[in-house]
Amino acid sequence: MQIIPCVVGLGYVGLPMVLKLANKFDTFGYDINKSRVIFLKKRIDTNNEFAKFQFTTKKDISFSSNIDQVKNCNFFIVSVPTPVNKKNIPDLNILIKSAKQIAKIIKKDDIIFLESTVYPGVTKNIFIKTIKKYSNLIPNKDFFYGYSPERINPGDKKHNISNISKIVSFNFSDKQAVKKTCLIYKSVSKNVVYTKNIEDAETGKLIENIQRDVNIAFFNELLIFCDKINLNYKNVVKLASTKWNFLKFNPGLVGGHCLPINPYYLSSISLKNKFNPKLILTARKRNERMKDYVLEKIIKFFKKKEIFKKSKILIIGLTYKPGVADCRNSIGLEILNNLNNINTNTYGYDPFLEKKFLKNSKILKNIKNINSFDLIVFLNFHKIFKKIYKKSQKNKVLDIFYNY
Repeated sequence: MQIIPCVVGLGYVGLPMVLKLANKFDTFGYDINKSRVIFLKKRIDTNNEFAKFQFTTKKDISFSSNIDQVKNCNFFIVSVPTPVNKKNIPDLNILIKSAKQIAKIIKKDDIIFLESTVYPGVTKNIFIKTIKKYSNLIPNKDFFYGYSPERINPGDKKHNISNISKIVSFNFSDKQAVKKTCLIYKSVSKNVVYTKNIEDAETGKLIENIQRDVNIAFFNELLIFCDKINLNYKNVVKLASTKWNFLKFNPGLVGGHCLPINPYYLSSISLKNKFNPKLILTARKRNERMKDYVLEKIIKFFKKKEIFKKSKILIIGLTYKPGVADCRNSIGLEILNNLNNINTNTYGYDPFLEKKFLKNSKILKNIKNINSFDLIVFLNFHKIFKKIYKKSQKNKVLDIFYNY
């Protein structure tokens, strides 16, 4: 029984899957981004998640941007982006395009698993229905499908693909297809959790991220509350934490591809079914408005707007979280851009940024004289930033989220 896997979409989710599978199977990776494929062929991950030596696997890896070069594969794992549009409505265009491409090459008895984050019903009613339409093959008869939500956390070396629980959902009973599916996912994760209900798995993925978004929103609100009435936020939380069942989260700027988007995926299907998830959407709005809170803090630091406009400012921590190159939905970058509209002497610094961002004249490659700035704003924590913090004059620092 030969299994030839192909991972479609080679970003933060797809690449770890390719590297893991290639320890047991000759594996293919496909992406429409030709530049990304060229770099991966050279064992260069521009996301800075994997070093060159980590591309050395027990089996062969082939990367391609030509769909015809993966037509001999028989197990497809799709991990393409599922963003929202400007109105926060789910944008499934990339997912649908990938379904159409797969439909061109899919064969009888092939297996397809979707790993992108979607709202309940998308796998069956949109993704697989598209493949059926353009391939003329019948799902779970001519080919088989399932859903396995991704849990990749960029920058997290502890909770990697090998040691997290992997949910695998499918409702086909073909013995060969079941055996292949089990072999694939057991080679990826130590703990595989099976379920027959694909919609439950789709929803479970959404709520694990939404729960975190809601909890961070509460602590963001608490931070603002303490700030407004002049309370010591750190001490307030420290005292509350002495209760045995207190759940502690950190306030901060919520970015990335998942947390800012997943609430809108859930709310879209919820509203279609005439239920308004008010708590979830209110929490999302709170986290989105943290940009305004930070801008207000910066302006207030100078007391007079005229002084603020003439001052030299440095914003440290621009990626959506410390230690990663990922800038998707980065509020730090939004803050920098907004400040530049008012104060042209505002600069940003983050050594983890992809090189393409350094073309922006307002983003520094290095800091030569930290104390030449009138204000240094720290938006997140990393040990590299801590060294800068210690060198800074304390009366010139705004540590927005009390990282140090």
